[in-house]
Amino acid sequence: MAPRSPILNVMAAAALKAAKGLVRDFGEVEQLQVSLKGPADFVSTADHAAERILRRELERARPGYGFLMEESAATVGDGRHRWIVDPLDGTLNFLHGIPHFAISIALERDGEIVAGLIYDPIRHETFAAEKGQAATLNDRRLRVSARSKLNEAVIATGIPFKAHADHPLYLRQMGAIMAEVAGVRRFGAAALDLAWVAAGRFDGFWEIALSPWDIAAGLLIVRESGGFVSEIGGGHRMMETGSMLAANAKLHMPLGALLRTAVAERPAA
Repeated sequence: MAPRSPILNVMAAAALKAAKGLVRDFGEVEQLQVSLKGPADFVSTADHAAERILRRELERARPGYGFLMEESAATVGDGRHRWIVDPLDGTLNFLHGIPHFAISIALERDGEIVAGLIYDPIRHETFAAEKGQAATLNDRRLRVSARSKLNEAVIATGIPFKAHADHPLYLRQMGAIMAEVAGVRRFGAAALDLAWVAAGRFDGFWEIALSPWDIAAGLLIVRESGGFVSEIGGGHRMMETGSMLAANAKLHMPLGALLRTAVAERPAA
């Protein structure tokens, strides 16, 4: 593969610096100070520390760019460029000592995601892509899986918790998918779910009520690995609606049909 571009080098360097603190704190997870941000939605001191480092490094490299970050207020910057950042995707995993979490960084230009990077500091895996270029894992080209049969597919999802999302709808979707596929997995980090679709580890992924920082980098990485992303309903406003369906070309339509059937089965009020 060709060397990384300057913008991906900036993103990778920032992620590596932020990851050092995350890995250190993960080793002392029981000693972290944790505050309650909302129902079952925890934020640790590790989140805030990683976000400060990411903001400092990205701002230093591209001082005119705006920011949309999970833990702090959005900034406009030059009005054309915006970093969309999740400093710790998989916070609940992190706080429970489950080694499955990541840093997600995307660059938006004029409303379009043009670069994305997801870094898994436990496995030392860097998933990256730029618009119009091949997606990579540690500089090796990524391709989505070639499976074409639902009964051979492993599909990832995210289960809504407490007051988040529509539980009855999700259960109908889960039932529709479980009846047709080889397996369903829930690992608790949407950015990594999308990265693993791009890598062919998962054959598809769906979730509802996601935030822009959960999906911005991953949706580009899936596209640049040959996959398809859309809203569950088939639209393309994922960043606004939080509805996400990602899969290879052969499974995207049948998965979407199953999920839309589940939506149509909503009981009358």
